[in-house]
Amino acid sequence: MPANTKDTTATIIPALRYRDGPAALEWLRKAFGFEEHLVVPDDHGGIAHAQLVFGNGMIMMGSAREDEYDTLQGPMESATGRVTQSAYVIVDDVDAHHNRAVAAGATVVVAPKDQDHGGRLYTCRDLEGHIWNFGSYDPWETVQAQ
Repeated sequence: MPANTKDTTATIIPALRYRDGPAALEWLRKAFGFEEHLVVPDDHGGIAHAQLVFGNGMIMMGSAREDEYDTLQGPMESATGRVTQSAYVIVDDVDAHHNRAVAAGATVVVAPKDQDHGGRLYTCRDLEGHIWNFGSYDPWETVQAQ
Protein backbone atom coordinates (compact mmCIF):
# COMPACT_ATOMS: atom_id res chain seq x y z
CA MET A 1 0.00 0.00 0.00
CA PRO A 2 1.43 3.43 -0.91
CA ALA A 3 2.54 5.80 1.81
CA ASN A 4 0.17 8.55 2.90
CA THR A 5 1.43 11.32 0.66
CA LYS A 6 -1.15 14.06 1.26
CA ASP A 7 0.29 17.03 -0.65
CA THR A 8 3.67 15.48 -1.43
CA THR A 9 4.67 16.12 -5.03
CA ALA A 10 7.09 13.20 -5.46
CA THR A 11 7.48 10.17 -3.21
CA ILE A 12 10.69 8.82 -4.75
CA ILE A 13 13.63 11.21 -4.64
CA PRO A 14 17.04 10.03 -5.92
CA ALA A 15 20.09 10.97 -3.85
CA LEU A 16 23.61 11.42 -5.23
CA ARG A 17 27.06 12.07 -3.75
CA TYR A 18 29.73 14.08 -5.54
CA ARG A 19 33.42 14.63 -4.86
CA ASP A 20 32.94 18.35 -5.49
CA GLY A 21 29.40 19.12 -4.35
CA PRO A 22 29.42 22.87 -5.05
CA ALA A 23 30.73 22.36 -8.61
CA ALA A 24 28.19 19.57 -9.22
CA LEU A 25 25.32 21.72 -7.96
CA GLU A 26 26.25 24.59 -10.25
CA TRP A 27 26.76 22.22 -13.17
CA LEU A 28 23.39 20.48 -12.64
CA ARG A 29 21.73 23.89 -12.72
CA LYS A 30 23.55 25.01 -15.86
CA ALA A 31 23.50 21.76 -17.84
CA PHE A 32 20.17 20.21 -16.88
CA GLY A 33 18.08 23.12 -15.62
CA PHE A 34 17.69 22.08 -11.98
CA GLU A 35 16.70 24.82 -9.53
CA GLU A 36 17.80 25.10 -5.91
CA HIS A 37 15.11 24.25 -3.38
CA LEU A 38 17.40 24.02 -0.34
CA VAL A 39 21.18 24.09 0.00
CA VAL A 40 22.92 23.43 3.32
CA PRO A 41 26.67 24.06 3.21
CA ASP A 42 29.02 22.00 5.36
CA ASP A 43 31.92 23.29 7.47
CA HIS A 44 34.53 22.37 4.83
CA GLY A 45 33.36 24.33 1.76
CA GLY A 46 31.18 21.47 0.50
CA ILE A 47 27.49 20.72 0.59
CA ALA A 48 26.05 18.82 3.55
CA HIS A 49 22.68 18.46 1.83
CA ALA A 50 20.96 20.01 -1.17
CA GLN A 51 17.55 19.61 -2.73
CA LEU A 52 17.25 20.47 -6.41
CA VAL A 53 13.97 20.55 -8.32
CA PHE A 54 13.05 20.02 -11.94
CA GLY A 55 9.35 20.36 -12.71
CA ASN A 56 7.58 18.45 -9.96
CA GLY A 57 10.57 16.16 -9.36
CA MET A 58 13.45 16.49 -6.97
CA ILE A 59 16.91 15.08 -6.36
CA MET A 60 18.96 15.33 -3.20
CA MET A 61 22.71 15.63 -3.42
CA GLY A 62 25.73 16.44 -1.35
CA SER A 63 29.49 16.33 -1.10
CA ALA A 64 31.20 13.05 -0.34
CA ARG A 65 32.60 12.92 3.16
CA GLU A 66 33.79 10.38 5.66
CA ASP A 67 30.68 9.50 7.62
CA GLU A 68 28.44 6.51 8.26
CA TYR A 69 26.37 7.08 5.12
CA ASP A 70 29.43 7.31 2.87
CA THR A 71 30.27 3.72 3.80
CA LEU A 72 27.06 2.85 1.93
CA GLN A 73 27.02 5.37 -0.93
CA GLY A 74 29.70 7.57 -2.41
CA PRO A 75 30.61 9.32 -5.63
CA MET A 76 31.44 7.48 -8.83
CA GLU A 77 34.85 5.80 -8.74
CA SER A 78 35.55 7.09 -12.25
CA ALA A 79 33.74 9.36 -14.68
CA THR A 80 33.42 6.47 -17.14
CA GLY A 81 32.57 3.66 -14.74
CA ARG A 82 29.56 1.40 -14.72
CA VAL A 83 26.62 2.60 -12.66
CA THR A 84 24.01 0.58 -10.81
CA GLN A 85 21.28 3.23 -10.98
CA SER A 86 20.31 6.12 -13.19
CA ALA A 87 17.63 8.78 -13.26
CA TYR A 88 15.00 9.31 -15.93
CA VAL A 89 13.79 12.91 -16.25
CA ILE A 90 10.81 13.92 -18.38
CA VAL A 91 11.47 16.96 -20.57
CA ASP A 92 9.28 18.73 -23.12
CA ASP A 93 11.93 19.17 -25.81
CA VAL A 94 14.55 16.41 -25.80
CA ASP A 95 16.70 17.98 -28.53
CA ALA A 96 16.81 21.42 -26.89
CA HIS A 97 17.66 19.84 -23.53
CA HIS A 98 20.37 17.74 -25.19
CA ASN A 99 21.89 20.84 -26.77
CA ARG A 100 21.91 22.65 -23.40
CA ALA A 101 23.61 19.70 -21.69
CA VAL A 102 26.22 19.33 -24.44
CA ALA A 103 27.00 23.06 -24.28
CA ALA A 104 27.67 22.64 -20.55
CA GLY A 105 30.00 19.68 -21.14
CA ALA A 106 27.77 16.63 -20.66
CA THR A 107 29.15 13.45 -22.18
CA VAL A 108 26.42 12.02 -24.38
CA VAL A 109 26.44 8.21 -24.40
CA VAL A 110 23.20 7.72 -26.37
CA ALA A 111 22.30 10.43 -28.89
CA PRO A 112 18.69 11.66 -29.05
CA LYS A 113 16.49 9.13 -30.77
CA ASP A 114 12.87 8.07 -31.02
CA GLN A 115 11.92 5.13 -28.80
CA ASP A 116 9.89 2.09 -29.93
CA HIS A 117 7.53 2.50 -26.96
CA GLY A 118 6.98 6.21 -27.66
CA GLY A 119 8.76 9.47 -27.00
CA ARG A 120 12.29 10.58 -27.65
CA LEU A 121 15.31 10.01 -25.38
CA TYR A 122 18.99 10.75 -24.89
CA THR A 123 21.41 9.55 -22.22
CA CYS A 124 24.45 11.36 -20.86
CA ARG A 125 26.94 11.46 -18.01
CA ASP A 126 27.30 14.41 -15.69
CA LEU A 127 30.64 15.94 -14.75
CA GLU A 128 31.47 13.10 -12.32
CA GLY A 129 30.05 10.25 -14.41
CA HIS A 130 26.51 9.67 -13.10
CA ILE A 131 24.14 8.49 -15.86
CA TRP A 132 21.09 10.64 -16.67
CA ASN A 133 18.29 9.83 -19.12
CA PHE A 134 16.14 12.65 -20.50
CA GLY A 135 13.06 11.84 -22.50
CA SER A 136 9.66 13.00 -23.66
CA TYR A 137 7.94 9.69 -22.82
CA ASP A 138 5.75 10.15 -19.75
CA PRO A 139 4.99 6.81 -18.11
CA TRP A 140 2.26 8.47 -16.01
CA GLU A 141 0.27 9.00 -19.20
CA THR A 142 0.54 5.36 -20.28
CA VAL A 143 -2.64 3.32 -19.87
CA GLN A 144 -1.82 0.15 -17.96
CA ALA A 145 -3.03 -3.12 -19.46
CA GLN A 146 -5.41 -4.98 -17.16
